[in-house]
Amino acid sequence: MAVIHRTSLRPNKLELLTSWLPSRPWYRGGDGEPKLTKAGGFRLDDPQGEVGIEFIVVTDASGADPITYLVPLTYRGAPLDGAEHALVGTMEHGVLGKRWAYDGCHDPVLLAQSAALIEGRVQAQKQSISDAPDREVVASHTGEGPIPTDFVTTDDQDGTRLTTPDGTTLRLHRVLRPAPDGPFTPSRGVTGQVTGSWQLPDGTRARGVFAVLLTGPGA
Repeated sequence: MAVIHRTSLRPNKLELLTSWLPSRPWYRGGDGEPKLTKAGGFRLDDPQGEVGIEFIVVTDASGADPITYLVPLTYRGAPLDGAEHALVGTMEHGVLGKRWAYDGCHDPVLLAQSAALIEGRVQAQKQSISDAPDREVVASHTGEGPIPTDFVTTDDQDGTRLTTPDGTTLRLHRVLRPAPDGPFTPSRGVTGQVTGSWQLPDGTRARGVFAVLLTGPGA
């Protein structure tokens, strides 16, 4: 179970993301600095209790229209070997000391727990409360057998695609869009998905798809 510490972070997460987001191919902002606010998110527990896993939702108000992004991060007490390219930055945590923050799509612990979430083996946790399930995050899986986790991660203008050698693909929606009212209807080839909620700039809540799992030819 992850323990949420009430303490300081220098720099804080929004400050780290303000510098990092414009470097991503899926970032939709302009040339100016992002103006970020926290809009939601959730956590997953690392079974070993070593790695912090957080899916942060942030809204950027720097452009004509606000844009909301999903950013999975992992927090480690030491550098992750071979993941220098995925380093978002380092922070000084008031309790835990120096922490290395990574783009979680390149962290094997987050990938394994994301697969477990879709399979229903673990439950999403509230972002800021210890040992509190987040009921707004809903995962489903109609496929057979365990989800492979030997993903190769690729970022493009549409988001992040995580693909295994057998063709299984986990597509992460980096730019979040509210879904129409009513039940979610998965697209053809989708065998799993994660949906959740976040806060809009006007204070209302939106709900949409965070990630989809595709299997079979053309996934």
